[in-house]
Amino acid sequence: MIVERRRSGWSAPLVLRTTLAWALVAALLLITHWAGIAARRFPDPDDALRLVELRDLIGGQGWFDLTQHRLDAPHGGVPMHWSRLVDIPLLLVVGTLTPLVGAASAEFAALVAVPLLTLYCAMLLAARLVWRMVDLEAATLAALVMALSAPLLFQFAPLRIDHHGWQVVCALAAANALATRSAARGGVMLGLALAVWLTISLEGLPLALAFCGIAALRWLRDPKEGPLLVRTLQVLAFASLALFAATRGIGDLAPHCDTLSPPLLTVLCWSALGVTLLAAQRLPLSWLLGGFAMTAAGGAGILLIGAPQCTAGSFAAADPLVRQLWLSGLLEGMPVWRQQPAFVLQLLVLPLFGLGAAWRLQLRSHDWLRRFWFDYLLLLLAALAITCLVARAGAIAAALAAVPLGWQLREWLAALRGPSSVPRRSLAVTAILLAFVPTLPLLAWGDARHPEAPLSPVGQVQTRASACQVSTAAPAIASLPRGEIAAPLDIAPALLVDTPHSLVASGHHRGSTGMRFMLDLFAADPERAHAMLIARGTRYLALCPGLAEIRLAAKRMPGGLAARLQRGERFDWLEPVDTGGPLLFWRIRPD
Repeated sequence: MIVERRRSGWSAPLVLRTTLAWALVAALLLITHWAGIAARRFPDPDDALRLVELRDLIGGQGWFDLTQHRLDAPHGGVPMHWSRLVDIPLLLVVGTLTPLVGAASAEFAALVAVPLLTLYCAMLLAARLVWRMVDLEAATLAALVMALSAPLLFQFAPLRIDHHGWQVVCALAAANALATRSAARGGVMLGLALAVWLTISLEGLPLALAFCGIAALRWLRDPKEGPLLVRTLQVLAFASLALFAATRGIGDLAPHCDTLSPPLLTVLCWSALGVTLLAAQRLPLSWLLGGFAMTAAGGAGILLIGAPQCTAGSFAAADPLVRQLWLSGLLEGMPVWRQQPAFVLQLLVLPLFGLGAAWRLQLRSHDWLRRFWFDYLLLLLAALAITCLVARAGAIAAALAAVPLGWQLREWLAALRGPSSVPRRSLAVTAILLAFVPTLPLLAWGDARHPEAPLSPVGQVQTRASACQVSTAAPAIASLPRGEIAAPLDIAPALLVDTPHSLVASGHHRGSTGMRFMLDLFAADPERAHAMLIARGTRYLALCPGLAEIRLAAKRMPGGLAARLQRGERFDWLEPVDTGGPLLFWRIRPD
């Protein structure tokens, strides 16, 4: 049996071992990503736009002004739903290093260092939880396990400066709160972690509900555990209000569906009030369940009255055609049954092994520790279910799975080192390979079917990166007189980074007016497209022939502008500009 050994605070050996593990992983990331780092090839368009947001902030744009003014400028720019919290670490690094090495080098350092430091925070939190629940060896292995999930490690790669890595950190901080000896202190930690998470991204809401559900379950099992849920919701409500005021101000109080806004903040306050009243007196189980139900129903009612449009999802305000042709087609937001088999294995295998490890841990434990691992099993189930519905949640599921897998890997390695039977050793080797190299069966199958083909990794994390290197074309484009560029949505952020021009739109849903214009433009016949561009005042047109976005536009409308340009047709109203690379670029002639 495994005995409870919840240690408090931090251990010097724990920090040292985790730091060494992180240094190894960070070095491997730097080596494997060096070509992309040197070319400043962002893993995702969101990372490029995050850099634009940082530059705007440093350049004097207001703290509460989250508008991208160089996107869809004729309509006042695109207000972003992102949080300033993610800008703070980048701003600190750039601000600290600029006086020492200059602005360009400081920015480059932030692009590389901040994702790696985020990874360090995540590895420390995972290792700390395992150290408290199991032992130091398992904690070290848990930190290393985090480097064996492709979807997870992708979120911490150099130049990956968007908010997904910080969401993983918040999830692990919340998981640590569940292991606190004091229910009240754990509630404070959990409430803070969830408040930061929801402020960064509302994508964390489903798992935040799962954490609150586990806290409610503990209350139902033992009234002494009630302060966990009460403090969680109290701190969540108060901290969310404070973070909203600190990062967004009171200039925009509209009921947005893609970020914390007044209706959802009201729901949090209502929930905190409800559980506070329930905790004021000792209630029988049936009354407590009824109180939970009434609190939940009241919150749902507030949301339906304050923001009824949000029942249609985060993209409720977007143009219907944009939702149909663009937003609903993003692979990272699709369920697993819409993904490639190799990518599905990378998403699901590690969390499934984590579920098995958590199950074994709760069977081998007793008393409070058994209940903890049962709760953790429920948390992993929730994370896995969310991943099945939204693929990009797989990184959080893998991070949470690393906690029980640290112990499980220790057991497998012990079977290999000790005087175990041959079948047991073979089983341990097989389990390690299946857990940490989930695409190995597909590689073996592909090699057996096509032995003449070299082995290559399958199921790489799917991104929307372009084959056209905008940085190569940027000097030629930047030298042109300033004007608006009509460009594919996925390369628009890179053009914002490397040139002073404005863009019609990027692939961000609040700019659906510009997105609709670009979808209509590439589908229109050339003469109609020319008239649209002249009427808008757009000065330039860019095209990347190999971009998936352009291929899909050409397939949708074979006679449209995108299809005909991709086939090599040229028109008198387009004057070519030599960019020195595969990116096609034209001046738009007025007649």
